[in-house]
Amino acid sequence: MRAGLIVVGIILLIAGIWVTLGNGSYKKTDTVAQLGPAKIEATHDKAVPQWIGIAGIVVGGLLTIGGFVKKS
Repeated sequence: MRAGLIVVGIILLIAGIWVTLGNGSYKKTDTVAQLGPAKIEATHDKAVPQWIGIAGIVVGGLLTIGGFVKKS
């Protein structure tokens, strides 16, 4: 259980840092026009909001510390 917390925490930390540095993005497809069965679509690259990266860093840090702290 503790090893799982540490691994998940480290993954969230790395992903949070990646997003905070501005490297996280996703693609979004919008339908611009549609006439019968024909569609015109546009694909845009959207940046992941920085607050999600910061939340990942905080949660990842807490999980990693929680995995390392020994329960008495």
